Amino acid sequence: MLRSYLLLIFCVTAWGSNFVFGKMLVAEFSPLFLSVMRLLFIALFLLIWAKGRLTIPKLSRRDWLLVATLGIVGVGINQWSFYKGLVTADPTTSSLILALTPVTTALLAALFLKEALTWRMGLGAVIGTAGVLFVIYTGAELHFDVGILWIVLTMLTFAVSIILVRMLGHRLPPLVTTLFSNLIGFGALLPFVFASLPQVAYSTQLSSWILLFVTAVIMHGIVTLIWNSQLQKVGAAKAAMFSNLEPFIAMLFGFFLLAKPVTLIQLFGALLIIAGVTLTTTSKEPRDHKSASPVSS
Repeated sequence: MLRSYLLLIFCVTAWGSNFVFGKMLVAEFSPLFLSVMRLLFIALFLLIWAKGRLTIPKLSRRDWLLVATLGIVGVGINQWSFYKGLVTADPTTSSLILALTPVTTALLAALFLKEALTWRMGLGAVIGTAGVLFVIYTGAELHFDVGILWIVLTMLTFAVSIILVRMLGHRLPPLVTTLFSNLIGFGALLPFVFASLPQVAYSTQLSSWILLFVTAVIMHGIVTLIWNSQLQKVGAAKAAMFSNLEPFIAMLFGFFLLAKPVTLIQLFGALLIIAGVTLTTTSKEPRDHKSASPVSS
């Protein structure tokens, strides 16, 4: 069991550091181009991994509609808004806003899937939202820049993707859903890249391309596979507690790699967000979260 816990900590560390590495990458690449290349690397990895493992069932029109929506909204727009937000948003603030994804998902599930909305979910939503306000408090006023709004969009699209994956989970294997949605997301963004080619910025440094490849394939390919395998061993409830460490990992990487200070008010807001998420995620039975994944982009 200790090995499983160490592997889960490794996964959370990789995902938490992605906010800081993303901040570094948007200084070298245009957000749109970065998103497309990242999805290309992920799709290629999934195609290689799926060889000999992929069984594609017959998809209905509704299945295709849900997969297309997942690909465009939950993958394409999600990736684009994430990097667009990191152009100006602080990675620590971004990670804390994205930590609210489980709360938002619970509210969307209650609205669209008619799942029960408990008092713990409602209280968790209030506490988590209050935490975000503390996190973006600059000391004199609440500071909403454009980057934060893009990160909020990232959080919303990620919550939508979880709902869509849950709906598709009754019909399609996870590998099919993941592969198809990433291919559709890549295809949806590609025309926008071609349309903006004269203005596209990309790095000529090999180190930047290696960082892009590593964050795409390792952090969101290999690490995801490790997480899913260990999820079956320790259970979703315990794994969810590990995922709550992600914002704090982002804080540490931001402090050491980008020299981003963390104020006491932000730290208090972070604790409120984690408390809100914990209230929300523990208000359901663990069996409802078997396919849940931690907050990441």
